[in-house]
Amino acid sequence: MATYPTNEQEPQEIPEDKRKNPVLDNIQQLGQTTAPTAESNIYCMTIIGQVEGHIVLPPQNKTTKYEHLIPQLVAAEQSSKIEGMLIILNTVGGDVEAGLAIAEMIASISKPTVTLVLGGGHSIGVPIAVSADFSFIAETATMTIHPIRMNGLIIGVPQTFEYLEKMQERVIRFVTRHSRVEEQVFKALMFKTGELTRDVGTTVIGNDAVKHGLIDSVGGIGEALRELNRRIDEKREARNNPVLAVVGTS
Repeated sequence: MATYPTNEQEPQEIPEDKRKNPVLDNIQQLGQTTAPTAESNIYCMTIIGQVEGHIVLPPQNKTTKYEHLIPQLVAAEQSSKIEGMLIILNTVGGDVEAGLAIAEMIASISKPTVTLVLGGGHSIGVPIAVSADFSFIAETATMTIHPIRMNGLIIGVPQTFEYLEKMQERVIRFVTRHSRVEEQVFKALMFKTGELTRDVGTTVIGNDAVKHGLIDSVGGIGEALRELNRRIDEKREARNNPVLAVVGTS
């Protein structure tokens, strides 16, 4: 029975509808709550909304700040308790250099990593989606592939276009190196005309992303966790049996 003291210090019962509920309070104030779970060996990182880089976006935009993700990746890599990482994406894209920085860091993590595209993994979200050891996409999720674009004032000099071309080549090289898509196929999707309104590019859905070789498999959270746990078990076994690890790599 919950009580509180009165002015006379006499305990009185608090009505049930007036008692505080910490979980409900978190939902009302923050819009989310942490479910009570046991400590996990898997770190889940989310990339939601627009990837914010060097320019601060308006407050009404839903953003993921890359300066927040980088310390998370470093901490996950250094933690002895974390054995694998699950990266969930539902992003419209954003800052190209920030997105590539995130993708490069995920690709360099020494622990097993799996990405899952839910809803969308558009624009610079494509390199992030393919940066892990294995990638999944929901059956109804989409990925938009288009050339690099710049917002704001563009100086019309050859150096500007050379910079854009080099930036675009960086994206193409990264995606083709970390997925099964062929460079010619990826460029054809990137420069396709007539599909996107007032724009150049292609939108691929679930199975099409797998068919083109961008994503490894169609699946959801269950499949992603099973694959990640399988890779964690393999790495754990190789660590405990170094002889088997050498034989497996020979």
